[in-house]
Amino acid sequence: MAAGCLLAAFAAGRAVPPARASANDAPDWLRAAAAAPLPQYSDDTKAVVLLNDESVTVEPDGEVVEHHRVAYKILRSSGRDRGALEVAESGQIKISSMKGWGIPATGKEMGVTEKDAVEHGLFDNETYSDLRVKILNAPAPDPGNVVGFEYEIRERPDLLQETWDFQGEDPVREASFTLNIPPGWEYDMHWLNHAEIPAQQGGPNQSHWEVREVPGVDVEDDAPPEEALEAHAVLNFASADPAVRQKTLDSWKEFGLWDNRLTAGRRDDSAEIEAKVKELTASAATPLDKMRAITEWMQKEIRYYAVEIGVGGYQPHPASEVFAHGFGDCKDKATLLSSMLKDAGIDSYYVIIQHERGMLRPDDPPWNAFDHMILAIRLPADVSTSGLYATYQHPTLGTLLFFDPTDDLVPLGYLPDSLQANYGLLVTEEGGELVELPLLPPPTNRLLRTEKFALNPAGELDGNVQEIRWGQPAALGREQIREATAKDSRADMLESFLARFVPGADLTDAKAENVDDLSSNLVLSYDFVARNYAQSSGDLLLVRPRVMGEWNNPILEDASKPRQYPVDLGATQLLSDVVEIALPPGYAVADLPEPVQADYPFASYTSKVECDGKVLRYTRTLQIKSVLVPTEQLADLKKFYEEVGQDENASAVLKRADAN
Repeated sequence: MAAGCLLAAFAAGRAVPPARASANDAPDWLRAAAAAPLPQYSDDTKAVVLLNDESVTVEPDGEVVEHHRVAYKILRSSGRDRGALEVAESGQIKISSMKGWGIPATGKEMGVTEKDAVEHGLFDNETYSDLRVKILNAPAPDPGNVVGFEYEIRERPDLLQETWDFQGEDPVREASFTLNIPPGWEYDMHWLNHAEIPAQQGGPNQSHWEVREVPGVDVEDDAPPEEALEAHAVLNFASADPAVRQKTLDSWKEFGLWDNRLTAGRRDDSAEIEAKVKELTASAATPLDKMRAITEWMQKEIRYYAVEIGVGGYQPHPASEVFAHGFGDCKDKATLLSSMLKDAGIDSYYVIIQHERGMLRPDDPPWNAFDHMILAIRLPADVSTSGLYATYQHPTLGTLLFFDPTDDLVPLGYLPDSLQANYGLLVTEEGGELVELPLLPPPTNRLLRTEKFALNPAGELDGNVQEIRWGQPAALGREQIREATAKDSRADMLESFLARFVPGADLTDAKAENVDDLSSNLVLSYDFVARNYAQSSGDLLLVRPRVMGEWNNPILEDASKPRQYPVDLGATQLLSDVVEIALPPGYAVADLPEPVQADYPFASYTSKVECDGKVLRYTRTLQIKSVLVPTEQLADLKKFYEEVGQDENASAVLKRADAN
């Protein structure tokens, strides 16, 4: 498992041709790719993949050898990073060779070898792993030049699976994939985001595929993850040898059984774990109270840190070790939590998941696209689901409550927004089952902002704002406060926040309640003074009733080219503003903005401005109902945000009562 949790498998290839007479001489395949004519590309194209050739050879014992040839033509300065090749190496993955070349538009060819590569760790300081990355920089990666690489790796993989990624940000002129398997072996080829291409047979045990002129994937803001949009193919191959076949993914059920073999005995408790559970649950009156006590302790006391060596990228450490050391990665924390819940009489199951929504779909073949692990807690029959929103009704296991012990900002009953409406592999003794995690309803992600101000004749606004936050807005607020640990830093954070909506505002007081108490709502309160908030025009004052918050999203305002992909809104939400502005002495309302009511399948918005002669009252509510807006609804989404933006910028007109 990758990203500090589940290490993704790296593949390998066939033998490298003999070295040329000079290391600076580019090979014939690279020269041929550089000489081929190219079509016209758009002005924002950074580079083009001239050739991406991958050959995979599977040995009878399951060892995999992978050989790569890749060539780029750099078109823009922003494409210079294509001149850096990164290849991973670990105890299971060994680099056999690495070479690189630069072919300038004018001048001599230049080459580099593995001895010119630099090496560093793959992960940040929260992960210790034997996985290293070697970086080989090709000479002269400048616009107009061609760079190319050839490398080979050998691997003893934990799973007999390869993914052919033939589409990315850059357009591809030509890509090919060759699979060599031993006699008697079989393979399955599955195509994602691309029509199936029949294999060309190079022999009884060799299959070959080619694609040409593959367009690049435009990286758009708030789109599904790029990897979910790119065309690729998944290959699972299998041996008749039972010992080797255990590494083959025939189905999601088999994937779960493979994970069961890795995790067998890992959740066994210890005397120390049992004692801690008794201590934590001593005053717990119900099973739910026990669950809350254990999960809150896990979030606060077990630090995230990963030690992943070899199969440790997939296999959790024993619960007793995680408890003793006080740290672990996602699968370690899930393992310890499962052990502790078991001691409290509560069953739970691993759920292997991808932390980005959209990477997996129910019609996908079984493939290792996972990088995270959470738990599905089996709720006892007498536990009410009131306040527990992240539930799933399983046909045989009953009510399951999903919980992410790695996320220390999201309490029991909720889920991080990226895991909602996402597919995960529920692992039981019977194997794996792909299930869809719930999308929490908008009221679970709530922001209620109450604002009370006084406006003076000079246009100065003075008052207080109180925010009550539930769910995702609370998690976001806690994260921002945590990053601003010192009191002065928190003030700076709030002043920056205010400046986005009320330029020139001076913060006079601020406080936060329940920052560390995840079971309670986060409450923020702050006072400020904003000079020149209302604009004077003779006897008139122009006042914007919307003081705080911008809910308009400019995501679709760029009309230079049509958007290609859906918009991911992140999370369902229910946001409300209740604003009271006391009128300045001697002024009365001359004109008020019209009320707004906009309702679409994905979101709704209402607003209203009223005045009783003394106080201007502005109320508005935004509800995000779904998280993914399909392309056929993007015109409506653009219209929706335009309506929100117009309301946010509308002004009330005040007039001096003694003016003619």
